[in-house]
Amino acid sequence: MPSSRASRIALVCLLQMTLLIAFIGTAIPQEQAPCLPQNEAGFLRAVDGRLVDSACHEVRLTGVNWFGMETDAFAPHGLDVRNWQDMLDQIVRAGFNTIRLPFSNEFLDSTSRPQDINYRLNPDLVGLHGLSLLDTIIAGARWRGLKVILDRHRPTAAGQSALWYTDQVPESRWISDWVMLARHYRGNDTVIGADLHNEPRGPATWGSGDPKTDWRLAAERAGNAILAANPDWLIIVQGIEQYQGDWYWWGGNLEGASSIPVRLTHPDKLVYSTHDYGPEVYPQRWFWDADFPRNLPALWKKYWASLQLDGQTPVLVGEFGARSVSQDIEGVWLRALVAFMKDYGFSYTYWAWNPDSGDTGGLLQDDWKTLNHTKLAQLSAYQCPLLQSSEEPANQPNSPPDRPASAAGKANPPWAPLCVNAKSIRQELLEE
Repeated sequence: MPSSRASRIALVCLLQMTLLIAFIGTAIPQEQAPCLPQNEAGFLRAVDGRLVDSACHEVRLTGVNWFGMETDAFAPHGLDVRNWQDMLDQIVRAGFNTIRLPFSNEFLDSTSRPQDINYRLNPDLVGLHGLSLLDTIIAGARWRGLKVILDRHRPTAAGQSALWYTDQVPESRWISDWVMLARHYRGNDTVIGADLHNEPRGPATWGSGDPKTDWRLAAERAGNAILAANPDWLIIVQGIEQYQGDWYWWGGNLEGASSIPVRLTHPDKLVYSTHDYGPEVYPQRWFWDADFPRNLPALWKKYWASLQLDGQTPVLVGEFGARSVSQDIEGVWLRALVAFMKDYGFSYTYWAWNPDSGDTGGLLQDDWKTLNHTKLAQLSAYQCPLLQSSEEPANQPNSPPDRPASAAGKANPPWAPLCVNAKSIRQELLEE
């Protein structure tokens, strides 16, 4: 039997070794789990605050909003003067790789018929409405290598709602419509995600626990129902307007998400989204600070950017836009935001393609044909290549009868440089 002195020495050595192991474990950063390739075709997922494709290559969405289906036109705007395929071709030529398509639940009703389509210019849209019209637009996007985000922008054509439900469209309808769409497009990697509800605001809370107002809990209910029907989709969750008395843009405040995150059955499918605008939309206090625009990066990090910068969850800047791109406050803000997104690798969808956007105007001039090159020049500094897609899925409805020569089947290979020379790459695709 060892002596008491020897026992004490052994005990001291054991304690020292334990403390050393504990110190090493805290002093040396633990490696994050590697990103493993998956067999999920052209779908995306989140890894360490980045969006990656099935081969673990980082991708960035640099897109545009094309709205109209959420209004009483029940179709993307501009089809009264343009052919829809020409419109998609122009979006590709302008350098975008993604379209965010707003819709309303009412758009999906069988009684909701398009009001503003020139069928002489769009003969292949005759008789289409609701889901069949959406199928055709998505099929056209697919031929061109574009990705699509579906955005539930309004419950009805009458207007947006502060909460995700109304008397006309209860939560059950909101979720069931999303589940229907998720099932319908399952396997079609053109449609990559669901932006659950546009611009929660007013009474919307985050983490309050109140099932009537807690947007975070509602996003979990809808998101998990969607993933049960279609595990490939990104679940895009916007912020709210105010968190614990701190006010920001409608749908833009994600302060609560870091400590009270959205919990999904597939955590790697979560993407947060923010909306950010200039003083022409509303004269927020920070535009008049003495240190503007130097105050902007800290502001963005506080309300939304830190989630991605800290490696937690990717953030999509789902809406931003401006009428002015000059040296006034609006123009300075826009250039600062585009530079910030480029420097830190944020995905975006610009508001809007449409010239009939009252607050911001559009990338198209009022004739719906001519690009506003001054505006486009601000975005062309940060545009990324088309994303790689899988082969055409079987039994996809309403494919365009004439596959255009633009980018069909020629999405950039996974080794294409990330957001480098995107416009020249795109032009080569279009000219072949």
